[in-house]
Amino acid sequence: MSETSDNSRLEAFCDGVFAIALTLLVIDVKVPSTTVHTTNDLWVALGSVGPSIFSFLLSFVVILISWVNHHAALKLVNKSSPQFVYANGFLLLTVVFIPFPTALLGEYLFTDHAAPAVILYSAVCAFQGFGWYLLTRTSLAPRMLAKSEKSRIAIIKNRKYSIFAMAIYSACAIAAIWIPQVVALVISLIWILWIVVGVRLREE
Repeated sequence: MSETSDNSRLEAFCDGVFAIALTLLVIDVKVPSTTVHTTNDLWVALGSVGPSIFSFLLSFVVILISWVNHHAALKLVNKSSPQFVYANGFLLLTVVFIPFPTALLGEYLFTDHAAPAVILYSAVCAFQGFGWYLLTRTSLAPRMLAKSEKSRIAIIKNRKYSIFAMAIYSACAIAAIWIPQVVALVISLIWILWIVVGVRLREE
């Protein structure tokens, strides 16, 4: 079987993993369990689900952007290697783990116990950045997998973004010890920035 076919199978497998991770996110968005006697009671109950909806939307965006970038990253290579496959596997591990800190974030974000949830969420994002670093590094070594010089330059640029992601999310994890709610907002803004960067990269 050709290497190009191997990459096609790899991409199809990854698409399935991303789809499952996206689907798992909604499981923790539940109908309020409080007793409802009036319309106002229902509105109040729905308000209590707000943190879960926020964390769901944040993680949906995180996984969606990761999928878009992953799809684009695989288009930059036309070969594969064992190192590349395992690096890709590590990246997928960080993706499928996201529903767990998402559930914690939805449960504890607006409580006095939010710090561990935000720290874990930030740490997962940092590990995802490390996954991207491994993916880009193995695209360039031990043998070149990029399909062209332009692709190689794009991979190097992606590697720089991955290093930036590791640094900023690690800093967020540390800051979340003291200001978890602020860090959660900062992470949301960072992912909005990733959307802007991704759109600009696609337009180049």
